Order: sequence, then C-alpha cells, then structure tokens
Amino acid sequence: MRRLLSLTAAILCLWMLIPSSAVAQEVGTSALACVIIDENSGRVLLSHNAETALPMASTTKVMTALLALEDGDLDAPVTCSRNAFGVPGTSIYLAQGETLTLREMLMGLMLASGNDAATAIAEHIGGSVEVFCRMMTTRAAELGCKNTVFLTPHGLPCEGHYTTAHDLALIAREAMSHPEFREIVGTSRATIPWEGRSYDRVLNNKNKLLTTYEGATGIKTGYTKKAGRCLVFGAERDGMRIIGVVLNCWDWFNESARLMDIAFELYEAVTMLNAGDTAATLDVQNSDGCTVDAVLSADLTGVVAKGSLPQVEIDLPSTLDAPVQAGQVLGMARLISNGVTVAESNIIAASDVERDDFPARWLMYWRNWLGTPHA
Repeated sequence: MRRLLSLTAAILCLWMLIPSSAVAQEVGTSALACVIIDENSGRVLLSHNAETALPMASTTKVMTALLALEDGDLDAPVTCSRNAFGVPGTSIYLAQGETLTLREMLMGLMLASGNDAATAIAEHIGGSVEVFCRMMTTRAAELGCKNTVFLTPHGLPCEGHYTTAHDLALIAREAMSHPEFREIVGTSRATIPWEGRSYDRVLNNKNKLLTTYEGATGIKTGYTKKAGRCLVFGAERDGMRIIGVVLNCWDWFNESARLMDIAFELYEAVTMLNAGDTAATLDVQNSDGCTVDAVLSADLTGVVAKGSLPQVEIDLPSTLDAPVQAGQVLGMARLISNGVTVAESNIIAASDVERDDFPARWLMYWRNWLGTPHA
C-alpha cells in the first residue's frame, strides 16, 4: 500500500508541472451551437453555445429510438395508423394498416428518417403521440438534460419543441449504450419489407460521415428551415470514443469532421491500470494473519489532454475485517486530470478470507461436535 501511495504522490508531483486541459475548450465553429463529449464518461471536451436552447429537427428521433429500445420488443408488430399515414416530410411511405416489426420501423426511422415511422413507434410505445412525447421529456430529464422539451416524435417544426447541443449529446450517449442502436445507426444501407409489393424498401443512411470519416459510428441527421442543418455524430479512434452535435450548421458534415479532428488532436485515451492489477495487499483482521489482494475490477481508462500526466488516486481502507468475499468491493481507483475525475474503477477482493478468531473457532468446533454421532 505504501509503495502504491508513493507512486501516486510522484505522479501527482509531475502532473502539477504540466499544463492540462480537462476542462471543456471553447471552439470556433460555423454551427450556431456545438459540443463534443467523451462517450465513456460524458465529459464535455469541446463546446460552443452548448447550453443554448434550439430546435433540432429530426435529431429528435434519437430519443424516439432510445425509448423504443428501452420500452419495446424489437420483434413486436407495429401498425401504421391513420394518424401515422401521410405525415409530412421525409417518409418510408407506410400504407395505413401496414405492419412492420419494431426493429424494421427503427431502421426506417434512423436511416431514412421516416416521420411516419416515428409516429407509428410513438403510438406503439406510448399509446398516443402526446403520451409518448411526455415520456421523451421525462426520460431526457432523467439523463441530466436541463433544457429539453419534446412535443413531437419526429422533429417537424413545433413551437416549444427544443433541446441543447449538450442535452442532445447526453441522449445520444445513452442511446449508444444499446448495441442494437449502435448497429442500426452504423448501417449505411439496408432493406426492409414493403407490404403489397414484390420488392423491399431500400433504406440509405443520410449520414455521409459513415463513408467519409475514419472510425465514424453514426448517428442522425436532421433538417428543417427553422432548425437548419443539424447532426448528431460519433467516431472511435485508438480506444477513444466521442459523440458530437452541431445545431443549425450549413456545412454540417465538413464541420462535424473538423470538430472531431480537433478532439482527436487534443485528447487521447489512456489506461493507467488494467483489470486485475493489484492496487494493494491488505491485512485482514481476525483471520489469523491472512492478507488479501485488492485488485481493479476493470481497466482504469479515461480521456485526457495530450501531453498531460494525470493523477491516479487510490481510495482503500488500511485494513479489512474478516470475513472477506472474492469480488467484494473494497474501494475505488480514480483517474484525475486537472482536478476532474475522468474515469473510475471499483477495487475488489481477489479471494475469500474466512474469519479465524476465538468465537469463530468455538462456533466451528460446536457445529462439528453437533454433526458428529455420539455414543
């Protein structure tokens, strides 16, 4: 333990001599508002007007898809109602009464930006569009969104329907935690059934970054005259995953690529300790002199400014009291950059340690005696 703490102190001393940039950097941009966040932690890396409330057009559908994944069955049938049929704007041309699975509706929602699919999904999950929109707003608040109101499931112009670049990034981050969502938004082209026709619908993803930007992971385009061009996007390079948003940005794809380039140039993912590494060996009281290794449950990996030397902070008790169970959480390892915790990993017990003091021995002897036949 003392060796580890000495290492931590040495790292801290070096780290204090090197400038760090864990705090989000203001960035110049052609977008009215933008943000880049670390997908793993949600920490803001780059921003401009990120907390300004703005309309977001079809990027609304990120939340529609998230609720569908959280509350729906992907194999369940979803039927296009009279209300969903013929919704203005982009469409997958659902016929009234046509039925697709929820998974197929989500493909039409996220690749082709079908407003009819959005309405059908909303009615399927919420019972009505109005109830579903209340669900959207409530879920956004649960994710930490402080300035977001949903009044439609598709993002067509509606007074009072708005979000911020930061809030939208938080919603996208949660959505990207679902493998099904990542798969859908990372798909460039797909086909789904077209009822009453001898051929399938062909869905082409409107997000050009999927084919033009190295490591692109999705996510969703949006456009209305009022909102301008809006884009939620993401990429992964060298273990660093980011999510970005631009709102009202005339050169949305080029600007999003430029912002991601800046983020990858300024920041990097670092692993300070690996899963299974021993943080300390702790004495266990009332165990007849036993010790237990305190090991990391997962890699201590986080995004830090390039050129900085982050601090590793180990939070553990000096001793333990028996019994101890393998996997028991003993403390926490933290990766800290410029005073900001950018990653955490539980520290757990590597093995069992039984209690071995007089009461424990007496109880063992008593149980053994009771379990032994006597003449």
